[in-house]
Amino acid sequence: MDTMDLGRLVRSDLEKVVAVEYDENAGKAELFLRQEDGSLASQYRPFQPFLLTSGEALASQLLGTTLVEPLAGEGVHRFRVSFSSKKTYDDAVKKLKTLTGLPPSSPLAPYRVFSDMTQQLLTRLNIRLFRGLDFGDLRRMQLDIETKCAPGHHFSNPDSPEDEVILVSLIDTTGFEVCLSNKEEGGEAALLNKMISLIRLHDPDVIEGHNIFNFDLTYLEKRCKRHKIPFALGRGGRIVKSRASRFTAGERSINYQRFDIYGRHVIDTYFLVILYDIAHRELESHGLKACARYFNVAAPNRTYVQGEDISKTYDASPEVLKDYCLDDVRETDGLSRILSPSFFYQSQLVPFSYQNCVLRGNATRIDALLCAEYLSRGIALPTPQAPSDLMGALSESMVSGVFHNVWHIDVRSLYPSVISSEHLTPASDTQGIFLELLSNLRQFRLAAKDAMRNAEGAERENLNALQSSFKILINSFYGYTAFTQGTFNDFTMASRITLRGREILSSMRDFLMTKGAVIIEMDTDGIYFTPPAGVESTEAMRESVQSILPEGIEVDLDATYVAMFSYKAKNYALLDSKDSVKISGAALKSRGLEPFQRRFIREVISLLLHSRSSELSALRDRYENDITLRRLPLADFVQKEYLSESPQSYADKLAKGTTRRSAAYEVALTSDKEYKMGDSVEYYVTGAKKRVVVADNCVLYEGKEPETRNENIEFYLDKLNQLYAKFVAAVDGDHE
Repeated sequence: MDTMDLGRLVRSDLEKVVAVEYDENAGKAELFLRQEDGSLASQYRPFQPFLLTSGEALASQLLGTTLVEPLAGEGVHRFRVSFSSKKTYDDAVKKLKTLTGLPPSSPLAPYRVFSDMTQQLLTRLNIRLFRGLDFGDLRRMQLDIETKCAPGHHFSNPDSPEDEVILVSLIDTTGFEVCLSNKEEGGEAALLNKMISLIRLHDPDVIEGHNIFNFDLTYLEKRCKRHKIPFALGRGGRIVKSRASRFTAGERSINYQRFDIYGRHVIDTYFLVILYDIAHRELESHGLKACARYFNVAAPNRTYVQGEDISKTYDASPEVLKDYCLDDVRETDGLSRILSPSFFYQSQLVPFSYQNCVLRGNATRIDALLCAEYLSRGIALPTPQAPSDLMGALSESMVSGVFHNVWHIDVRSLYPSVISSEHLTPASDTQGIFLELLSNLRQFRLAAKDAMRNAEGAERENLNALQSSFKILINSFYGYTAFTQGTFNDFTMASRITLRGREILSSMRDFLMTKGAVIIEMDTDGIYFTPPAGVESTEAMRESVQSILPEGIEVDLDATYVAMFSYKAKNYALLDSKDSVKISGAALKSRGLEPFQRRFIREVISLLLHSRSSELSALRDRYENDITLRRLPLADFVQKEYLSESPQSYADKLAKGTTRRSAAYEVALTSDKEYKMGDSVEYYVTGAKKRVVVADNCVLYEGKEPETRNENIEFYLDKLNQLYAKFVAAVDGDHE
């Protein structure tokens, strides 16, 4: 499938645009385009920043306006107001706040602002990035640094004079590869200047790194400032801009230092693995080394150096540390090749930079799509609905225990199917663009999947990434209807969708039960069950269930399992024909459990699924002995927690009596590292009794075994036995 076909989905008036920027000095948009010979060219296009107002009278009170355009339709924001410069635009936003007494974020504000200037540019100029390009055409560069750490400290500090950058590794998609050394370049200042010149010389579209925002770029910016070196990584020698920002994925919220590099995108693979793990919940750690092993991109002969050994390895064996640093960027590239393409292809549709397609949520991307379509057609925008209560999806665990010969039937894209089959669209979407986009995306995804069947190599990879991108957007349409900040949200429609989904799944359940099936688990769009006696054909069963469903709702029954352990709603484990065990649910694999508990649960489940429950007590005894005799590594007892606020904020609340004591924060406050919101803290519990105040008996885990072990054996034995008791209670025998 040629990505040129995307023009039928979302218009783009220009191809092979790899970046757009608003040049405040020129007062124009600068576009960077990839040429046929692979070189880069830039061109300027006229562009004026704009905002929307609900009335012409409000627009008339603003200075520096160049055009006030009426928009058609029934939307509240009926006038598009353009400005001669970014400064006059910014001044107008400030004046609107004063005139109305409302910030732009308020749904009651009689004006609408798109604070992302790239979104404004792409929307107004009818351009989308990367049209006519595949992911392999992108010029990607990976960056990683190693730093000194002063004696007596556990973490490098960019504000400390002696904690210099000692190595910088760079590789890119052209085959360029280098590891720059502080010693070989003649000091840190020379190293930084060489790095900047090489990045500008090789001119990547994207700079990638693992935790590049909160470590590499933050560190480099501060060290450049120390040496009075312009941090000029942007195209045209532009200085990098940075600001405090926040990244949210699922339940996690991370404060980070955002970096914007003129003409380039910054992709942090640390954020990519977090986004992946929100959906899959399988990663033991989000660190580079662990993720590289999980995704199988770690080289067999990969060089490893412990964090506390970086400085001494640099002094004693600099070539070893160089190998280590280069392996880091190679693994970063490997992770990006797997996790980045879907966001790359989304940026061919959504009026966001590639960088922002990663950093912004699914519903925000849908909103940008819809708003851009309205504005490109000259249609006024509505204001969001006020939130209201929603009925959730159907999720039930009918029975617990172990079951054999388990089948799974599910509705293909349940919520998008409900929307399409019943022709639902938000009440404020007077143009029907919501349903139009959803329907077209579904058609394009099917076309991409069909084309994959006859494709090979790079073409197949591109098509797979393309259909995956469509799938992400398609599955986000329902969530958008209940998005509080969504311009076209509709909570009544959201409730109708979930109600219809519950009705469809319930009808499938009732039908299966009348046929003699045993229902084990129901979750949103699918059902796990044991088939009726004598039924062996999955296709016949699928057709039977399909016959009772309304037009437009289609089911798949393409998964069968040797055994299933049902613990409680949304917590279960499956054993497939290849003897592979898949575990789902926070109660069975939560990171709130220490590693020894997660491993114990997996071994318990494996015994249950293989009908070896008689061996459970022996397994418990083995773990008891290993804990008592300290045979397990200390890392098995480490608790990892992510800080939901800064340690100082916690300390302030604690002083006021408005929060409870927390072990993670107590450890963070006593550490020599400056922890921030979103950081992870690792600790274990000490003491000699099974009942202890954890906040008073917690010790920072520094990634290595101490000379003398002091974990609380009684405390961890109690955890083991409580866990064992829960599983014994949950198993009521095998169900043949």
